Amino acid sequence: MRRYDLRHLHADFDDRMVEIMEKEADAAEVIIFLFEIGDFSSIQRSADLMKSNGYTLINSLKFNEADWTIVVKK
Repeated sequence: MRRYDLRHLHADFDDRMVEIMEKEADAAEVIIFLFEIGDFSSIQRSADLMKSNGYTLINSLKFNEADWTIVVKK
């Protein structure tokens, strides 16, 4: 299990998230992503992105007032 902080990318984290899952995550590994909430559309977008790429969303929760965490299994 590894954690990736994508907050520095603001709302433009989609490509990096997919890149991590494709190239850095091992088979069946659980990855934790941390990103900025923004206007809340990024939360649904990240869940849809993981599903459309064949990954399993395990958990999605508010980390603090400005950030969100999703847990994904490859």
